[in-house]
Amino acid sequence: MSDFKGKLFVFSAPSGSGKTTIVRHLLNNKKFNLEFSISATSRAPRGEEKDGVDYYFIDLKTFKNKIKSDEFLEWEEVYRDNFYGTLKSEVARIWAQKKHVIFDIDVAGGLRIKKKFPEETLSVFVKPPSVDELKIRLKKRKTESEEKINMRIAKASVELATAPQFDKIIKNYILEDALQEAEELVGNFIGLKEK
Repeated sequence: MSDFKGKLFVFSAPSGSGKTTIVRHLLNNKKFNLEFSISATSRAPRGEEKDGVDYYFIDLKTFKNKIKSDEFLEWEEVYRDNFYGTLKSEVARIWAQKKHVIFDIDVAGGLRIKKKFPEETLSVFVKPPSVDELKIRLKKRKTESEEKINMRIAKASVELATAPQFDKIIKNYILEDALQEAEELVGNFIGLKEK
């Protein structure tokens, strides 16, 4: 890893909570000097997804070999033979650019990163108004089947129970308020003084 040790910002939440919207907003704010951590996955690309932009697409055998050789900061088998993880080289790549790392990552992975880098990490849980609202948001996306939505909702109940383990909880009831709160949290953690 490089000499520069930046901050790590972990944003976790159930699908549909708005974490990706918040992360994109923060990335567009240049004063934070953030770079997105691209996750690795063993699944195939979907739609317009590009390797090295949306994910690092790695075949299952290679993914398992990288686990064996301890190349991941964290990883998880989300569904059978469907792995996701954060490569150590990804954090090294971003710190080499003298930037802070921002993660849009599942709850388990987020908590693992916090455990490995307790001082450098700010872990933020994005909480939706309710599970019902989550279901409405997922249906509005029109990207998944009813069965897949129900799987995500079932997982959401488990994920919501982990919220107290995070440093901060942002309630994403009104998006503008959530974005403002996220900016304040990131700015304070980096040590930016408001001008």
